[in-house]
Amino acid sequence: MAYFTRTRDTVWYGPGLLGTIYLISGVVVAATHDYFVNVDTVKEIVSAVLAVVLWPLLLVGISLHIH
Repeated sequence: MAYFTRTRDTVWYGPGLLGTIYLISGVVVAATHDYFVNVDTVKEIVSAVLAVVLWPLLLVGISLHIH
């Protein structure tokens, strides 16, 4: 049985600073494009999640609302 020492390379700390900034920017952009208004159904929740993750597409005018 092999034991591995924990180094900085083997320990996962989460998304990191850039990932956190990216997700916060996505939440802000999605909120300004009204993706969090009346999130009642699964389609609206999926639209909101897509808007947060793919927020640069919202800035160029692509709608991510699922109908």
